Amino acid sequence: MKNIRPIGTGTRICAIIGNPVGHSLSPAIHNAAFAELELDYVYVAFRVEDVKRALDGMRALENFRGLSVTIPHKLEVMKYVDELAPVDRHIGAINTVINDNGRLTGFGTDGPGALKALQDAGAEVTDKHILMLGAGGASRAIAFTLAKDAGPAELNILDVDGPVLGRLAADLTSGTDVAIRSKILTDKALSDAMSVADIIIHCTPVGMHPKENASLIPKTLFRPDQVVFDVVYNPLETCLLADAKARGLRVISGVDMFINQAVLQFERFTGVAAPEGVMRRVVMEHLTT
Repeated sequence: MKNIRPIGTGTRICAIIGNPVGHSLSPAIHNAAFAELELDYVYVAFRVEDVKRALDGMRALENFRGLSVTIPHKLEVMKYVDELAPVDRHIGAINTVINDNGRLTGFGTDGPGALKALQDAGAEVTDKHILMLGAGGASRAIAFTLAKDAGPAELNILDVDGPVLGRLAADLTSGTDVAIRSKILTDKALSDAMSVADIIIHCTPVGMHPKENASLIPKTLFRPDQVVFDVVYNPLETCLLADAKARGLRVISGVDMFINQAVLQFERFTGVAAPEGVMRRVVMEHLTT
């Protein structure tokens, strides 16, 4: 890796804000990419409680170019930016803010990052039946992006939280032209949905620590030619992906979505093509040590 350039009066600042934020891989990823391209940028992490004051500070600082936004601020930060794309208004959360001479533009890269992961894996989304497990923030971002940009035949969403599920289904129905189904996640609902699903996208915490050995989908429900995408990226191969792979299915790790969203942020921060290989290497080094 090339040496990081000296920080001076012209250095542009990017940062991630969240609470907590100490676990974030974003500084390592972005600083390695800046160094690789010898860009006069630096990326830092800030634990933030007062989002409005943080955005006011960003607006006031000429060199403050971009923000990544993580939990729990992805919703609140929308109130303090000057411009949002319609799809991000529908999603109801953003993870990126760009500062252009004091004007703040907010947008999300999680949904586009997921769509690119599907496309890179050769998964055809158009006219396919998509099953989404979970109706939280990641599911919202992915569902709206697929519905707006990929033309699936149907999105079928299952979750144990009725109100959250109902809001997402209603927002997708009113905001997109795609057929939307939603049901409370039960064994019967899952079995019925799996019997017609072409692509399964898992957006719940099941499979993450401390549930690494758990999966929502029994092995017997998989069908030939299905694609299974798990947005969980730590561990790299979840129990769900291992089970699907053992059945000969095409699998997509959440690490691809994670890297893609970081690449999209980097390119909006800098205006140049990201060194994706360097960014992927840094992620993999951190996840495998």
